[in-house]
Order: sequence, then structure tokens, then C-alpha cells
Amino acid sequence: MKKIGIIANKGKPEARIVARELVYLLEVRGAHVFLDETIASDLGRAELGASIEQIGSHADLVCVLGGDGTLLSIARKLAGRSIPIFGINLGTLGFLSEAEPEHLPHAVDNLLSGKYNIEERAMLEASLVRKGSTLGTYTAMNDIGIAKGSFCRIIQCAVYSDDEYVATFSGDGVIVSSPTGSTAYSLSAGGPIVAPNVDMLLLTPVAPHSLTARPMVLSGNQTIRVEVDAIHQEMGLSIDGQFGYRLEGGDQIYIKKSPCVTPLIKWKKGSFFEAIRTKLQGEWE
Repeated sequence: MKKIGIIANKGKPEARIVARELVYLLEVRGAHVFLDETIASDLGRAELGASIEQIGSHADLVCVLGGDGTLLSIARKLAGRSIPIFGINLGTLGFLSEAEPEHLPHAVDNLLSGKYNIEERAMLEASLVRKGSTLGTYTAMNDIGIAKGSFCRIIQCAVYSDDEYVATFSGDGVIVSSPTGSTAYSLSAGGPIVAPNVDMLLLTPVAPHSLTARPMVLSGNQTIRVEVDAIHQEMGLSIDGQFGYRLEGGDQIYIKKSPCVTPLIKWKKGSFFEAIRTKLQGEWE
């Protein structure tokens, strides 16, 4: 019996409707369902309620109902468990998701029959060091952002690769992205699109005060160190653009490829380029 976890973003208006239908379709086909405890009672199925920790421990795969932000959040929480994640898009772009709500019956048939591929997406690990002490270590699927506050003057980011000095970028900050994150914040800052199977780290300056500052592709085996400085203290560290920490001048951020990967369920190989054509820029004709 296949054990399927369902995690939904309650903030999406259709989350309950889609979750209820998904539970029905899975149960009628004989699957054992674990339902995110934050929504189980709302659906009148409290007996199926489970924490994300419990779902990660017992489910064979997880269906995530929401946008890309929801999927990124769950990927971080499940990091290290190697549990496949299937995204059902309730957002706008849905670049990481593989199905839309209207395709649920087909999606359930594929999930239960094993008719899908697994794409292992690399993750990032970042450590924040202040005055020689590590304040925290964080895992990201998309990117680590280092940026100034909304109305402040520029910050300086001195970048090193395995202790070799690369450059100092003056501007709004820098982004270090995984290949998956190349289509997120980095792309809006002028970075390139990178295929998800490339072993690399992408360094993208944000609004640099230099015409020669350009995105850089570095080896996936290297550790990037960013030292921040500014005459003000309005700087922040963001993880997948979703939560942040206040930075101080002299802080060092060490970023490398995480030992964890996120297995994404995909219907067919090559769907990455199809997603680029249809979701980002329309058909290349």
C-alpha cells in the first residue's frame, strides 16, 4: 500500500477543495493518506492528521499543494530525508510544480503506478559567522541572498572562492544560487538560466555600481565566502527569499553545496525546458 503525504498552503483559497478531492482520489484507489495536521480538521478528517515531521518519517512521497514558495518551504523542512516531492500548483507561476488542480485524477494514477521520473535537485548550505562564532547554519533549495535594506545606501560584498579572492561588489548585494534557483531571484537580477543537472554555484550581483560586474558560474565543489561591510547596519541574509537575519559589518557567510538533495517528481525528462518555454517566456517560435 502506497503511503502518501499531503501538505497544503492554507492561505490559498482553493487549498481545501483540492486537498479534499486529492484525499478522495487516493483513498478510493487504496492508498494510505497522511494529511497535514493544519488542514486535516478543516476537512473533517482529523484522524488522518500528521505533522510534517511524521509525514517525512512515514510517507513514500509527499504532495505539496501551493505555489513555489510553499514547495521551497517544505523542501527545506524535509531536507535530508530523500522523500520525493510532487508539486500541485495553486500559485501563479508554479515553476517547480508538476501538475495543475484540474489534472488530479491523471496525477494520482501516475503516482500510484510509479509512472514518473525523479529529478534530484541540489541544495545549498549557508553558515553565518560573526566575530569567529557561527550563529546559524541554513539549508536552501533556491538561493542565499545578501542584500541592503529598502532605503539604505550601498553595501560591499567581498567574495572569495575557496579562500581565493574573486571580487568586491558594491551595490544592493549578491545572490548565490543553486541551478534550480537560477530561474528565481537571480534571473530577475540578470543571471543566466542554468539546467538543473549542472554541478555549479551561481553568483549574481544585485544592481552593482559597476558596468563590469557580471554573474559568475563557479564549481559546485567550491565554498563561497562573502564578507559584508557598510557604513550602516541595514543588511540582511535571506534563505530562499522567505525569511531573513540582520547582518552586521564584518559578518561572513559561507555557502556551499549541501549534502542534501530534493527529489522532485516529474512526469517526463526534459520538462525543465518545456517549463521555461511555457511559463517564463512563451513558446520560442
